[in-house]
Amino acid sequence: MQTLILVVSLLGSIAFCKGTINGMTRKFTIRDIAQLAGVSIATVSRVLNHKPDVDPQTRERILHIMDVHSFAPDLSAVQLAGSPSRRKLSSPHAFPPDFLWGAATSAYQTEGAVREGGRGPSIWDTFVREPGTTWHGETGDVAADHYHWMLDDVALMKELQLKAYRFSVSWPRILPQGNGPINACGLDFYDRLVDALLAHDICPVATLYHWDLPLALHEQGGWLTRETAYAFADYAELMARKLGDRVSWWVTHNEPWCSAYLGYGIGTHAPGIRDFSSAVLASHHILLSHGLATERIRAHAQTEAHIGITLNLTPIYAADESEATQQGVEQLDVLHNRWFLDPLFRGTYPEQLFNNLGVAPPAIKNIDMQIIATPLDFLGVNYYSRSLIRTPLRTQHYEPVVPVPEASYTQMAWEIYPQGLSDMLLRVQRDYAPSAILITENGAAFEDSWDGRGHVPDKRRVRYLHEHLLELETVLKQGVPISGYFVWSLLDNFEWTDGYSKRFGLIYVDYITQRRIIKESGRWYAAFIKEVTATN
Repeated sequence: MQTLILVVSLLGSIAFCKGTINGMTRKFTIRDIAQLAGVSIATVSRVLNHKPDVDPQTRERILHIMDVHSFAPDLSAVQLAGSPSRRKLSSPHAFPPDFLWGAATSAYQTEGAVREGGRGPSIWDTFVREPGTTWHGETGDVAADHYHWMLDDVALMKELQLKAYRFSVSWPRILPQGNGPINACGLDFYDRLVDALLAHDICPVATLYHWDLPLALHEQGGWLTRETAYAFADYAELMARKLGDRVSWWVTHNEPWCSAYLGYGIGTHAPGIRDFSSAVLASHHILLSHGLATERIRAHAQTEAHIGITLNLTPIYAADESEATQQGVEQLDVLHNRWFLDPLFRGTYPEQLFNNLGVAPPAIKNIDMQIIATPLDFLGVNYYSRSLIRTPLRTQHYEPVVPVPEASYTQMAWEIYPQGLSDMLLRVQRDYAPSAILITENGAAFEDSWDGRGHVPDKRRVRYLHEHLLELETVLKQGVPISGYFVWSLLDNFEWTDGYSKRFGLIYVDYITQRRIIKESGRWYAAFIKEVTATN
């Protein structure tokens, strides 16, 4: 791995920021920032590079000073020694002409309006109201208010040069009870969204489930019952009939591992159940619902449908060469990656899965695995970081990750490791050979702030995106069939248990006024898309 080291002279005079004091603009060195904060130059550079070893109070003091005085690291100054960000794409032609350049969101995280337009409650509406489940008890009640700002947001997508937009449909907004009476107002919202996207030449990519199970279905057993799988298939058919004349890209589920493991296994996500037998059973019914929905969409969409599922995949690396660590790598790979890859592409669960979790296999009916392994048109891959581990897993509540002192980290405390994206894609292509792959999420949370003058500098995100796109170019040249790339996310939004404390967006959202400001990374991404598409 190429370590990320800020280039700083002993006098702190190489890397500098622009700031304004008493109406005068001047260049501030890192030494200036350090003096104002009462810390060393090295400490400031470690904060700028997201090193995890700076105590939170010091980090906040440095970032506050930068915000107050509009300090913004200059990209030319914050060059990283040996960083891939110094490289450029060797050939923009590596990306095919019909490549889907996009950004993504989800319904509960962005829409708000949870009690408007006939929407029914979801499991997240109740989960966030349980004490201690989210940062400061924050909820998605308003979020980025996309429900009311939808047309403005689509106009911003056009300004960002997006060729595609991946959104999720709120199941309880369409079917407040999960099945039964249809909410026409909810259907109308997505009808208008799709029409607005197409009017701006933006391809709609619809995700049918991003964790917001209708509460009424949960009260009847939720994903622990087969009935929910069939209810999901009915819902998928309804959406295909309604939008299938204009939507040709469909994602059945987003990150079913999170729904099953976090929601039913360790209980940190809705519905908050802590039982690994339940997690396994829920995962089976979610996968079954995917296969059933795939068949329904193919039967009822009026255009050629491209149907897939999105998995959050994490490459697992060994921190040493010991036999015990190699065993741990295999265990974690089964738990995090093969749990869903194997049934989808091989029609079977990995043998080690149930031993690792210490549970019995779920009750599987004769044709379940055949339905689950219904051929995909594409696999969606969400990539954020890697896991570097040492020794075997000792518990299902695994925390085997070894910290990397020389690495850089996002605000989520995830190591920035672009090579993991290419390693994971090459492995998936080698072992499972999907006909196409969409990078359905890739992005980072950083401590973004508005400078008060209409600018949100976030060069760290620019660098993050650039480095990961370089990895995409690499695997495309090696024959991996990548069809699109979606930044997570279009907008700052409600980040689940982290509430509004983490910002992933290309667009900054002032949660008090709902004002939108395109960040520096959004401007960069727009210019990148324009340059790449102009050469094809």
